[in-house]
Amino acid sequence: MGTEKMNRMKELVTVLNRASKAYYAQDSEIMSNYEYDRLYDELMELEKETDVILANSPTIQVGYEAVEELPKERHEKPMLSLGKTKSREELRDWLSGKEGILSWKLDGLTVVLTFFAGKLAKAVTRGNGEVGEVVTNNAKVFKNIPLSIPFQGELILRGEAVITYSDFEKINDRIENVEAKYKNPRNLCSGSVRQLNNEVTANRNVMFYAFSLVKADGMDFENSREKQFRFLAKQGFDVVEYRKVTPDSILDEIQNFEKKVEQYDIPSDGLVLLYEDIAYGSSLGTTAKFPRDSIAFKWADELRETVLTEIEWSPSRTGLINPIAVFEPVELEGTTVSRASVHNISILRSLKLGIGDHITVYKANMIIPQIADNLTKSDSVPIPELCPVCGKPTEIRQVNEVQTLYCTNPSCEAKKIKSFTLFVSRDAMNIDGLSEATLEKFIGKGFIHEYADIFKLDRFEEEITQMEGFGEKSYRNLISSIDNARQTTLPRLIYSLGIANIGLANAKMICRYYRYDLQEMLAARVEDLSEIEGVGEVIAGTFHEYFQNEENVEQLKHLMNEITVVTENIEEAEQTLTGLNFVITGSLAHYENRNELKDIIEGKGGKVTGSVTSKTTCLINNDVTSNSSKNKKAKELGVRIISEEDFMAEYL
Repeated sequence: MGTEKMNRMKELVTVLNRASKAYYAQDSEIMSNYEYDRLYDELMELEKETDVILANSPTIQVGYEAVEELPKERHEKPMLSLGKTKSREELRDWLSGKEGILSWKLDGLTVVLTFFAGKLAKAVTRGNGEVGEVVTNNAKVFKNIPLSIPFQGELILRGEAVITYSDFEKINDRIENVEAKYKNPRNLCSGSVRQLNNEVTANRNVMFYAFSLVKADGMDFENSREKQFRFLAKQGFDVVEYRKVTPDSILDEIQNFEKKVEQYDIPSDGLVLLYEDIAYGSSLGTTAKFPRDSIAFKWADELRETVLTEIEWSPSRTGLINPIAVFEPVELEGTTVSRASVHNISILRSLKLGIGDHITVYKANMIIPQIADNLTKSDSVPIPELCPVCGKPTEIRQVNEVQTLYCTNPSCEAKKIKSFTLFVSRDAMNIDGLSEATLEKFIGKGFIHEYADIFKLDRFEEEITQMEGFGEKSYRNLISSIDNARQTTLPRLIYSLGIANIGLANAKMICRYYRYDLQEMLAARVEDLSEIEGVGEVIAGTFHEYFQNEENVEQLKHLMNEITVVTENIEEAEQTLTGLNFVITGSLAHYENRNELKDIIEGKGGKVTGSVTSKTTCLINNDVTSNSSKNKKAKELGVRIISEEDFMAEYL
């Protein structure tokens, strides 16, 4: 039995250290937090039973190792992690009849700040608890940190750098690459604080909340933690929200925090309780890993048992194929959930999933649905050998202990997400309701393989209306937008095809040259295309090459069966701006926006560019005397600067 326990301990130490390294140092995950906590607790029990702690056990090691890119520095006092409990009664008993301070346990990156003479002198991450990374320049651009404070002595404090859920969603929405999106705010915050370029940090809206005063020269806080918090608040710091508690009031206060956490915008994975009496807490000392003056309380996750019905494999445009667990719907934290990301092959295999397995699910931090455990462990989910979108072979790749599945086909429709995104954009087919994320879901489910399929989405009404984020109303709005796009112009159609180097302006030039005859354009030779003013050999070459591809021509035929191209009647007498080049800048008074004026100019044969060059006929700017860069460039090159009214009087 002793040998079995020792072997199990060694196995747990290896697995937990791998998971910890992936999570803290590499900002990735190979197992869920729930699974990590379960294995960690199992290891602690075995250590108690055997009275043995292995040298590399995570129960005596703290945090991640500092990466090489940033300077390292040793902390003045070691930063220990906290002991934890999920029992409210244990938290109450821990107070031993004394007063305590109960606060949020924020889920970000711990940073230590040092101030000298009222100025921020140094910021260091927690690192491994003894040595952290110097991130002073990054801390200076935290959104709410005071760089100058009234207190002039040496001040050292600890706090949590965090990114709110709302900012996390906004930042992730701007990331086009699906697998580059951050899994949670903690990962995003960790990567933001540990940047070499603090401009990146500044753009991430990192916030700092103080939770501990380490040193304040010459100050007497009358043995009160609360007075320390109040002192920090007077210096301009945002202090973590807290409540003063007694054994009689703590259970009610825990319940108040619990009610608030569901709507709390700052990531929190529990609460922290520390003694109000500073001297008493200090007198208790520490264990090898934990201080005895404070303890962490983790929310007891609301678990629901359900049945796994499907593993959905969702491809992205870079080839990454993500597994998503679909299960019988259950109520969790007040909402109905039926799906949870499994993230990667490593987590899928560690859970030993199989269709029909009984699983337990929860919401991480009471927010994000996750699989907690697999009660059946049939381990029968096959890893797809073929991509669910294109049917070509897949392969498993491993980076930093994490295995992920990829499609190997460079022509996979899922990898063409950019082209579909361009196709539905405002200057192309102008279809609302098809964001890149929605397109990716539709492509992943096999609804869309080519452009024409977008106009046949009504075939999947039942499936779409049941998708997360879609209902009857949003489906109807989408179909209406698609129907409105069935009538378009030839330049918009050509631009929407995503031909390399062909912008809307180039498409208009080519269409005008061939008098809006699509068949003539398809048969055009490179030599003829090159003669069009503003086109040139490169654009002519890519245009010709696109229509020499039989698959492209075939897909265009399919598309033409779904749309109507509105014929534009071009009168030669109206082409009064042929050969003239314009640049538009600043606000307009007579036109709704610059695009409206641009359309008028191009409709009369002119060209609108984004920058002033020697070929520019004139710069249109209502603020003729401004010192803008375009005005300066125009003056340098001797290009006329005219107002909107001047343009209308002279050229229209």
